[in-house]
Amino acid sequence: MITAFKTLIVLLLLYILFSLARAGLAMIRGGETSMTHYLGRRVGLSALVLVLLVIALAAGWLPVNPRPY
Repeated sequence: MITAFKTLIVLLLLYILFSLARAGLAMIRGGETSMTHYLGRRVGLSALVLVLLVIALAAGWLPVNPRPY
């Protein structure tokens, strides 16, 4: 379960980078509508990753490093 969750997070982050690259290419080519589409997808997926990480931390699926003294 934990390994699958970590794999999902990594795949989402890689897709976010891919979407950022696609938006950069669209910006260079001059297609503003497709650029905003890819950037919007990137922002939505970033928010999803953040929510998933908060849920995983609250559920205890991910270990938290202890606070240094």
